Amino acid sequence: MKSTPVKYLSRLIAELAVLLAIYLLGCQLAAWFAWPIPGGVIGMALLLLAFAFGWVKPAALQMGAGLLMAEMLLFFIPALMSLLDYGGLLRDDGWRILLVIGVSTLMVMLVTAFTVELVVRLRRPHEA
Repeated sequence: MKSTPVKYLSRLIAELAVLLAIYLLGCQLAAWFAWPIPGGVIGMALLLLAFAFGWVKPAALQMGAGLLMAEMLLFFIPALMSLLDYGGLLRDDGWRILLVIGVSTLMVMLVTAFTVELVVRLRRPHEA
């Protein structure tokens, strides 16, 4: 049975509301405890914990996360446009900035891969 547009839209809004609530909770925790970690990172850790403990199934937030991922470029356009104001900085230190971006991206990819591998190995004995 195919879902109606109203049903689809209401589920999408509910999923986005859950993701926003987790983000805001992470921001609030960062502010309350004066942690130097951004609220978005804390929110992602909370979401990971919710997935790991089975409180939330990843499929339950799939549509909302998919929409945010599809529109991610819109979140970065203001940052890219501000680069036009800093042409001198890019000429002088652009290679250092690119090096930091490249190394940090590689580190994130490696940590993500090892985390996924660890979770799969930890879950495998429980499923057998």
